[in-house]
Amino acid sequence: MAPAKPDSHVVVVGGGVIGISCAYFLARRGARVTVLERAELGAGASSGNAGTIAPGHGPVNRPGRVGQAIRSLGDPLSPLYLAPRWDPALARWLMTFARYCTAAHRERALAALAPLGHATPSLFHQLVQHERLECGYRAQGYYEVYLSDTRLQAAQSEAQGQIRYGFGARVLDGAAMREREPALQPAIVGGIFFPDGASINPERFLLELADRARRHGAIIRTGTEVLEVLTERARVTGVRTADGATVGADAVILCTGAYSLALVRRLGLRLPLQAAKGYHCDRDPQPGRTPALTVTCMLGETSVFCTPMDGFVRFAGTLEFSGVNHDIRRGRLEQLTRAAAGYLDGVGEAEARSEWCGLRPCLPDGLPVIGPAPRYQGLYLATGHAMLGLTLGPVTGKLIAECVLDGVPSLDLGPFRVERF
Repeated sequence: MAPAKPDSHVVVVGGGVIGISCAYFLARRGARVTVLERAELGAGASSGNAGTIAPGHGPVNRPGRVGQAIRSLGDPLSPLYLAPRWDPALARWLMTFARYCTAAHRERALAALAPLGHATPSLFHQLVQHERLECGYRAQGYYEVYLSDTRLQAAQSEAQGQIRYGFGARVLDGAAMREREPALQPAIVGGIFFPDGASINPERFLLELADRARRHGAIIRTGTEVLEVLTERARVTGVRTADGATVGADAVILCTGAYSLALVRRLGLRLPLQAAKGYHCDRDPQPGRTPALTVTCMLGETSVFCTPMDGFVRFAGTLEFSGVNHDIRRGRLEQLTRAAAGYLDGVGEAEARSEWCGLRPCLPDGLPVIGPAPRYQGLYLATGHAMLGLTLGPVTGKLIAECVLDGVPSLDLGPFRVERF
């Protein structure tokens, strides 16, 4: 796709971490940018996620996932949960997802994601340092911790894939884990340390980056829902908003996450996307009720992330396919802290400072869509990042900016093209 002209106007639809990252990198290079967000900044999954930056992390697709999903039908507290309901689109998505749950596909996905993952740590560091972002950024890695030798061994096998592509992963026994993180219980048999990882307060990061995008000239409009991308002779001309207004544009970037389908279908593009709900519960420090955690730990058997942030601890996780809604299932929310009690000392009943759920956009092959869309000059897609939205936000924004302004990105986006569907 030919690069945009220097005086072109770029409209970014969506004010989550992907959209704001796109706006920031475009504005920093001098582009005229307008962000249109249907609600408030970070109203989706961007502000309430686990706050873990996990470069090199693979997709949720892996051998055995389909069986886990089927078993979850009878367990509403399973980390991966399918709410029983009639949903033909979800059934088709699951059938496609199953075809990608192979060792061969996981290897291809790791190879595709590796260049983006290697660019990620330095990008976060540059953003935090150069823009002086006050967002609780801590580049100290994170741990996966396990209660069973069987699950630890399976995790070691998966970590070998990350090691093959140049990411760090170090196996530690239970004693070494407890020495590094005293809040861990004696029941922990071991874990894996991922030194390339980091943690951040995702809401503060998003708001700070949005502020810097504004300083570089970007206009950010909240409460502005986009209903349609306008085109003429196979070229983007702007967008139409819910209030009937038209915003002209030479390029439009769709960063609409779990709400992408309606816009994409109007354009005749196929995007087999499903919304997967995640939860968090934040606890203030309370002796005997909130663990004195110092480093992010992912609880291996339950897939719950426990992240220390700005004086509180965030318990976050679950992957719930129950449609596009923000209904909180109390049992699943409360399971976050109940699960943590089996791994960490000092977890008890305590009032939460924040309870939240948000929708992650998931594609069946576990890879996002990043890059120019077919059929329409000036249309770009950046969505489907699933659980890697925070991790891949900055690098996605940088690559989209290169697509728009240079015509060619600095990394190969072939594996992420929407045409693969």
